[in-house]
Amino acid sequence: MGLEAAAAYAAKHEPHALLVARRGRLVHESYDGGFDARRAHALYSGTKSFWGIAALAAQREGLVDLDESIAAKLPLCADDARRAITPRMLLQMIAGYGFGGLGSAVPTFERALGLALKNAPGSTFTYGGIPLQVFGAYFTAALQPHGITPHAYLGARILTPARVAVGAWRTLKDGTHPLPTGAALTAPAWLAYGRYVLAHRDEYADAFVGSRANPRYGLGWWLGAEGAPPDTLYASGSGGQGLYLIPSHDLAVVRFGASASFKHDVFIKRLFA
Repeated sequence: MGLEAAAAYAAKHEPHALLVARRGRLVHESYDGGFDARRAHALYSGTKSFWGIAALAAQREGLVDLDESIAAKLPLCADDARRAITPRMLLQMIAGYGFGGLGSAVPTFERALGLALKNAPGSTFTYGGIPLQVFGAYFTAALQPHGITPHAYLGARILTPARVAVGAWRTLKDGTHPLPTGAALTAPAWLAYGRYVLAHRDEYADAFVGSRANPRYGLGWWLGAEGAPPDTLYASGSGGQGLYLIPSHDLAVVRFGASASFKHDVFIKRLFA
């Protein structure tokens, strides 16, 4: 494993943290830019990696069906093209929504539900935050009879068992927390989440299956990288945030930083140089 080469690459791109765990043992831990093991860091779009895992847990409990029409829980979607959208399509970013809903432009659930489709559901991959907010509306409706919110469900079913504490979560103007972005975790906490996913990867295997429109994107996870083992998967956030998992090597890596020039594929390739 080319840990030195990967660490050297990360160090050139405004690093904040780099943690590497292999076979359950921490083999590298470094911090920079004023960060340490106790200071939470924004995940940005790395937050998306929570929701496919949470959705699959909810499906096992019979709370949702990822392949039903979202109109089953959102009747206002029954009378137009949105009735062809499934929750799986939303998580895979192939529901037909256009680019948007990232950064400071994340819409509320209500506003996201009012946005028009740009493409036929299932036909086109378009990365953005809007599909996750529509999924949030669907998930909220599905959980409402049980008196729990999506974020509370995520905490109870996934994060607490993984021993992950969220340092902070952004709040939108209507008082809700967004799904596509907004979480802040310490580097050890995000590593703990990654190790939880590794340990339960068979249980959540559907999260790591791409779509016909984009075979490289699953349910909130990017799949594969040039020069890396074929089972490589990772969560990605703006500024070079990354949670990299390679099941065949029992490897989990967290990288925090603040550089638009950081490239995940290059970093992963260096890990296996």
